[in-house]
Amino acid sequence: MFNLFHKKAKAYSDLSAEEFYQGMKQKNAVVIDVRTAGEFHGGKLAGARNLDMMSPDFKKQVQNLPKDKAYYLYCRSGNRSGHACATMAGLGFENVYNLAGGIVSWPY
Repeated sequence: MFNLFHKKAKAYSDLSAEEFYQGMKQKNAVVIDVRTAGEFHGGKLAGARNLDMMSPDFKKQVQNLPKDKAYYLYCRSGNRSGHACATMAGLGFENVYNLAGGIVSWPY
């Protein structure tokens, strides 16, 4: 009758650091750091742009992005970027990837 333990399937993919690194080198890849501006300025991945997940206008900023790109999102631990990926997937983005373990797991 009620399936209280049913989890909705994720509409994005968690990637290992190696998979993320290979993907972000693709021609249509956009790398997004969803940490705060302070965290972003303290160190970021090459080519990343900053869209703070905790910002009140995050969803509005994301809605303006082209949907034909592949988006590679990361934060410190992978938690905020996972939520950001879910938000983007909910807005109709089909190619959204989360760095599992966040930037703390980044060996490059």
